[in-house]
Amino acid sequence: MARVELIDPRNSKDEEIQAICEWVTEMEGGVPNHFYIEMNFPEFFKAKLAATKILWQLGELSLAEIQHVGIAVSKANSCSYCTAAFCTILNYGMKTDEDYTKSFLENGVDIILDGRLKAIINFALKVNKDMQGITDDDVNKLRDFGLTEKGIVQLVNLVSDFASYNRLNLALETDYDYRDIWRQVGFDWKSE
Repeated sequence: MARVELIDPRNSKDEEIQAICEWVTEMEGGVPNHFYIEMNFPEFFKAKLAATKILWQLGELSLAEIQHVGIAVSKANSCSYCTAAFCTILNYGMKTDEDYTKSFLENGVDIILDGRLKAIINFALKVNKDMQGITDDDVNKLRDFGLTEKGIVQLVNLVSDFASYNRLNLALETDYDYRDIWRQVGFDWKSE
């Protein structure tokens, strides 16, 4: 049970909040429970989601690359909620094959054949775990795969953005509202 009050953002008369709800419904099929938690601070909710939208739409990384990073970082941070959210977007919102999504969730970067995507995910995981351990070689490898300074900054900010959602959902115990398959595959969850 969530540790804070749940406020349905769909009841807001704020047009910006309604636009955010429409955007997430398009990507996930509905308004997720973490939005209900974030509505306790609607001013930040709007700013945070606007920043997330910019990270997802105006940088150099594709939406598919971004979702892979979200899955990898969220799983590394043990956030089954966020992991499921990004699996849902990759599978449902982007029409990516479910078996592929499950395989990536279960096996991680080992199943990735694309060199660019593998480099992006590995860099993101290193930033998440050991940001001070990032080397010039790590950054230059991203450049070798076509990322410019903008894309590199976008990627580091994506890791930070995903980790902040992980912290919010873990600390406030957001009620899980995604398909159970994602937490079964990624976290060995079993129904009771």
